[in-house]
Amino acid sequence: MAQKYSLNANTESIRYLCSKDKRLAKVIALVGPIAYDLYEDAYSFLIHEIIEQMLSIKAGQKIYSRLECLCGGRINPSTVSALSDEEIRSTGTSNAKVTYIRSITTAVTSGDLNFETLNHLSDKEVIKNLTRLHGIGTWTAKMYLIFVLNRPDILPFEDGAFLQSYRWIYKTDDCSRKDVIKKCKKWSPYSSIAARYMYRALDMGLTREEFHLFK
Repeated sequence: MAQKYSLNANTESIRYLCSKDKRLAKVIALVGPIAYDLYEDAYSFLIHEIIEQMLSIKAGQKIYSRLECLCGGRINPSTVSALSDEEIRSTGTSNAKVTYIRSITTAVTSGDLNFETLNHLSDKEVIKNLTRLHGIGTWTAKMYLIFVLNRPDILPFEDGAFLQSYRWIYKTDDCSRKDVIKKCKKWSPYSSIAARYMYRALDMGLTREEFHLFK
């Protein structure tokens, strides 16, 4: 059974973040308590992230659902291996992504990629192990660290959704790696927790209105 996680005003990480960043503290107050589960199936998570790369959430989910249908409701190395390239492409997946899906599936079935081993590696080692695979970049590896492994201090400055909230909260168009790292350095060692609130603010539609610190 999936473990439930919750964040509220009394959580140590939230108290810390609120003391370090008044703008983030305002976002946390607007969002309120949040609860979340981790993705239990590491393989299907990676396949989902590959499919969704460079696509809208809606388009990515539609393609993923089609693949899920072809796999009889369960996306795993066995069901995907049983599909032809043409069948995978029929879901709306590009040729490049078919190659990426094959690469990951082969790595898992051959034992070259062991998810249990990743659980015990450092953040940097997890990123190194995942990005050596064709089709997995730093963005995907960071999403894995946050949403599968629940690592607390990952700053996803490569992610478009995160940057949308970043621009909103800091009232800036400078989303350079250097500037984002500089402004968000104070979130460490809870950068992932801060990112979850940034994502939730976007999901709730808060970023559609101008950010006001004292209003």
